Amino acid sequence: MQATDKRDFLGFEPLDASKIIELFDYSLFIKKARREGGNGFRPLEGKTVAMIFNKPSLRTRVSFELGIHELGGYSINLDGKSIGVGSRESVEDIGLLLSRYNDAIVARLHEHSVIEGLAGSASIPVVNALTDLSHPCQILADAFTLYEKGLWKAGIKVVFVGDGNNVANSWIELAGILPFHFVLACPEGYTPDAGLLEAARKKGISTIEIIHDPMAAAKDADVLYTDVWTSMGQEEEQKERLKAFAPFQINSRMLAVAKPSAVVMHCMPAHRGEEITAEVMDGPQAIIIDEAENRLHVQKALLVKLLNHDEYRKFHLTHRLQNAAKNIKA
Repeated sequence: MQATDKRDFLGFEPLDASKIIELFDYSLFIKKARREGGNGFRPLEGKTVAMIFNKPSLRTRVSFELGIHELGGYSINLDGKSIGVGSRESVEDIGLLLSRYNDAIVARLHEHSVIEGLAGSASIPVVNALTDLSHPCQILADAFTLYEKGLWKAGIKVVFVGDGNNVANSWIELAGILPFHFVLACPEGYTPDAGLLEAARKKGISTIEIIHDPMAAAKDADVLYTDVWTSMGQEEEQKERLKAFAPFQINSRMLAVAKPSAVVMHCMPAHRGEEITAEVMDGPQAIIIDEAENRLHVQKALLVKLLNHDEYRKFHLTHRLQNAAKNIKA
């Protein structure tokens, strides 16, 4: 089951702005088709996807597994600890073996080097479903949600309030491709990956700021975004982190300094009363459940792009011809 034209999605590096917008347009099509009952749309018929999960998961696990099923494929779920990624079996051997059985690998891991090792040895597409370094599927869904709602524009100010973690790193990666204003409001000592930050800034596509005053950062924000203050594997730091991040809570006072039209986002799971108040999370400006739902649609679009590129290209060719026809008639 080896792919003849291997494509991976470990981060945003393989994409440019036009390819991301193409993916968003296909996600809109996927979402519409699902709401209309699917219409027998099964572009992954006969495809199998191995899913390796070293970390707990709700949204990622359900959205990928359900998405593969809805597209006509079959998922094989592997507990990373049980198969012993990098211990019981080498990363390289796992990549080689799974390539003989499956059509793609979706992996949620700790060390980013492990997913790079899988991609290096596998002859089938490998998808980063989260590592300690990045979470690109999440940010694809987040940006798509803003695009779907008509909120995405070149000057949009996205303010991430909290830790310079893997989610913040992926926002920074995206800022190296799509033009927008990204601000990370974080305490001293909790900054993002220096290499990713430098690489994104060198491209000069977006304004990227690191600010340690959360209220100043939130001023005139179009989007206020947050994540938990203590991620998986950081439990021993929890007491110290709660103290450091206390001023970085998204609450009604912070929301008041953002634009009146601002929306609130959170990648979830959320710790209500810590990084965000229940009042804001359940308020009218929150689009948190929308972005969580969109994980399903964007990841389905991504899987079709990786595993059935002919179907993906056919949609975009038809889409362009339809638009051209509309312009001629106009």
